[in-house]
Formats: sequence, structure tokens, C-alpha cells
Amino acid sequence: MRLPLLLRAMRPAQWTKNLFVFAALLFHIPDDSPAMVGQAVAAFVLFSAVSGSVYIFNDFVDLESDRANPEKQDRPLAAGLLPPRTALVFGGGLLLVALCAAFALRPLLAATLAAYVALNIAYSLRIKHIPIADLFAVAAGFVLRAVAGGVAIQVPFTSWFLLCAMLLALFLATGKRRFEVLQAQTEGACHRAVLREYTPELLNQLSSVTAALVIMAYSMFSFTASHTPALMLTIPFVIYGMFRYLLLIHIAGKGGRPEHTLIDDKQILLTVFTFAVLVVIVLWTFR
Repeated sequence: MRLPLLLRAMRPAQWTKNLFVFAALLFHIPDDSPAMVGQAVAAFVLFSAVSGSVYIFNDFVDLESDRANPEKQDRPLAAGLLPPRTALVFGGGLLLVALCAAFALRPLLAATLAAYVALNIAYSLRIKHIPIADLFAVAAGFVLRAVAGGVAIQVPFTSWFLLCAMLLALFLATGKRRFEVLQAQTEGACHRAVLREYTPELLNQLSSVTAALVIMAYSMFSFTASHTPALMLTIPFVIYGMFRYLLLIHIAGKGGRPEHTLIDDKQILLTVFTFAVLVVIVLWTFR
């Protein structure tokens, strides 16, 4: 049975990134309806299917480099457990089904998913080799996730909302690059050529700048919120979450896998949960 291997190749652990799809739903409480919740869940499932197909393509492109990478050599394609042709046929078929389902739900959602696929193909083939541009490409993927969520439930989103998504993604991507650069220096082997273009000092500066910009952008978003400016009560939780993540990447040496760091750290989880609950309370109270 190759289905378990195909599922592994789709990297389900990284589907947590697709939770950005629910951002629009969260910030439009109490206007949400059961139908909108269902549409957001459908968008999450479709985005997970599409991103899984993209990961398969990425692993095919990086087949040789992954085999030389201790952290990636156990992936089904790199380990030789899954024939590349089988993986590509499955990934292509899944992508086609997901795009057709998205078109049936919302044509604009299908267009957003197609844009995500095009972005990631460009990233896999070229952009990931260009310093700074690689970080922005990753951030653009998160923006498209947020856009997909808004499109699926048919609600407007502000420029501040999208800027928050982009800057937060830049912050996480910068922390990941910093971890990879330090790891390459420690091991004496660089598995990605673009890492040679970065230094820990540069990435430390970029991380600090993007952290400050995230706080500023979210503050502006909360000040100009259409429901109520009381949303600014959630700002301290954003600041705490940013500072906690900075501590984890600079002191605890984490950040290589943001999706794991955000889930494994209890303080980050508690902060995110409290933030979400407070957003719901504020928007319901001051509607």
C-alpha cells in the first residue's frame, strides 16, 4: 500500500500553516453563520490538498539535495520508498480535483489556489535560490491563505489585515532561515546554496525589524477595526507572543520548524488560545 507513503509525502504536519484560512472567519464574529464556518472548513481542506500536492512537487525537484540532508533524507521520495512518477501522478490528480472542487465552491477561491500553486512552482524552480526574495515568496503564500479564507466566506478584508499576515509570515520565515544558517555553520555543510548569502547577524536584524512591524501593523488593524476599536485590548497578547517566539529562536535555539514550535510550546499555545477567545469576546460584546 502506497497510500500512507503518499500521505507522508504531502507533509500533513505542515498543514497547520493553513489555519491562516480561518483568520477572516475569526475577525468577522459575530457576523459568521454555520454556512460560513462550513465554507471556511472546506477552504482549509482544499488548501491542505493543494499544498500537499505542492510539497510532492517540491520534493521531486529537491530529490538529490534532500538525499544529502539528514533532516530530509527520510522523506518518502528522498528515501526511495515512493517512485517519483507515482508521486507526481497522485499529486497532479489531487491538485486537479481540489481546483475543480474550489471552482464549484467559489471561482475566486480556485483562482487563489491556482495563484498559490504558480507561486510555489516558481519558488521551487527559481525563487528559493534568491536571497530575500525567497522570504517574500514564503510570506506571499501565507497572504494567499488569508485571502482564500476571506474569499471562501465572502467577507471583505482590509489592507492592514493582509499586511499583518505577510509580516507575521516574514517573521517566521526569517527565524527559520536563521536556524538553517546556524545549523549549516555548525555542521560545516550547506545543503541549500542560498544559505551562503545570509549571516546570523543579518537575520537577527531582519527578525527584530519584522517583529516590530508585526506589532505595529496589528495595532493599526485593531485601531481601525470596523466592529470596534476595543480590539486593541488584544495587542498585549500579540506583543507577548512575538517576544516569546523571539526568546525561543534566540535562547532555546528553535525556529527551524515554525509549525512545530508554535504547537510544542505551551506558552505560545496558551497565548494564541487566549488571544482568540478575547477576540471573540470583544467582537461579541461591542458588536
